[in-house]
Amino acid sequence: MNILIVGAGFTGVQLAKRLIDEKNNVTLIDNDPETVRHAANRLDCTVLEADGNNLETLEECGIAKADALVAVSGNDEVNMITCSLVDAVYPRPVKIARVRNYAYYINTAAAAKHHAETFSGKHRPLYGIDYMIHPDVEAAEAIVKAVEHGAVSEVVSFEDSKYELTRLRIEKDSPLDGLELKNIRTLIDFKCVVVFLETESGAILPSGDTVLKEGNFIGVLADKENLSKVLTLCGTQVDLIKRIGLVGAGRIGTIVADRLIERRKTSPIARLFGLGKKSIAQDFVIIDNDDGLCKEASERFPDAKVFCGNITDESFIEEEKLNELNLLICTMHNHELNMVVCAYLESMGIKKTIALVTSSAFSQISAKLGVDVSVPLQDAVVDSILSHLHGKSVTGIHTVCSGEYEIVECDLSASSKFMGKALKDIASPGEYLLLLVKKNGSEHYELPQGDTKLEIGDHLILIEKAGEKKLLEKFSGLK
Repeated sequence: MNILIVGAGFTGVQLAKRLIDEKNNVTLIDNDPETVRHAANRLDCTVLEADGNNLETLEECGIAKADALVAVSGNDEVNMITCSLVDAVYPRPVKIARVRNYAYYINTAAAAKHHAETFSGKHRPLYGIDYMIHPDVEAAEAIVKAVEHGAVSEVVSFEDSKYELTRLRIEKDSPLDGLELKNIRTLIDFKCVVVFLETESGAILPSGDTVLKEGNFIGVLADKENLSKVLTLCGTQVDLIKRIGLVGAGRIGTIVADRLIERRKTSPIARLFGLGKKSIAQDFVIIDNDDGLCKEASERFPDAKVFCGNITDESFIEEEKLNELNLLICTMHNHELNMVVCAYLESMGIKKTIALVTSSAFSQISAKLGVDVSVPLQDAVVDSILSHLHGKSVTGIHTVCSGEYEIVECDLSASSKFMGKALKDIASPGEYLLLLVKKNGSEHYELPQGDTKLEIGDHLILIEKAGEKKLLEKFSGLK
């Protein structure tokens, strides 16, 4: 594919790297000389110093023949106007805009929903933007998902599926310590798949002879109802979360609080809290050092307790008994401080912590500091963009193992080289693993067997090495 990216900041560079690894033709545009120089030194693609919202510049870069335009500059208005400008002249390329202004995102989504019938026909999408990506929404949903799973690990869920992929640490005295993977069936009475194994030397797709050890991280695919059994198997103890502390009352913190308080009323998260019908007032605490944000939080969440103070102040922590929280979530704009605060509060007695971090590189640092779950903001954005760039046959991409592997959701097309073949005939141990299959016409996913035959329209979920576009082509027919 030919892809133009406007904005050579962190997200633009990370997105470009992933696309280059997949052998796409990428052109990166930015008007800041230092940013361009930095990007050009890191990427094997065309990096141009120019205004990305200039149609003449985009035409010189080949927008007429491009498959997609991705606008991820630091200015929301520039991103939206660039997509709108290009769409007016070149409607064919897919247009994706990152927008940080929550009002733009919400109002656009509401307008599109309200006028769904109008925009389902020949009309172009609002502002000419096919997909609008909001980083805060992507990160907040990931945090909420982690909370709903006891803050024990990162979790990848799949729409309309009872299966989830959970990353867990093999703890001391776990029955898995020293076990050959092929013998795991002797310890369990339910179906599950160990998808990946992470050690200090890197991540692999394990085989039956792989020996599991204490301190390893494994990705386990299992029915949601068997999560407690998986946790027990790994030696992980999940305590009831009766008091949650949320540090950071900004946009991401507000979205997280909205989701958690609402879902607590209607979902199994209430059982996780162990609160039944109790008021959430004594159980949900919001902390920020900004008076204005605290006032807004108090008005928005009347059932929550809001403290205005410095979370790094030991006297403040002891006075408000914040060290007695069961779970601490840090969503401040200072991502390094999120990690430090989580580690600091864990040393004072808090058992579970979740930190918003910049990228997967910081996730590794975060884990070494003792943070239970880290949510990489930039990776969530890049994954979302990539999901839209791979065409209609690819419906989702999730990065795991610090970016070494990808979970890909795709439809088996008529042009797929694997169409009509049994899984045992196309298996390639260590290269990829087919995790779930939803047969064409079925409403449910199933764990595939060796004799599972792939047919047109089957929806597949697989794990592969990041950037393996050739493998994705074999399944989805992507070119």
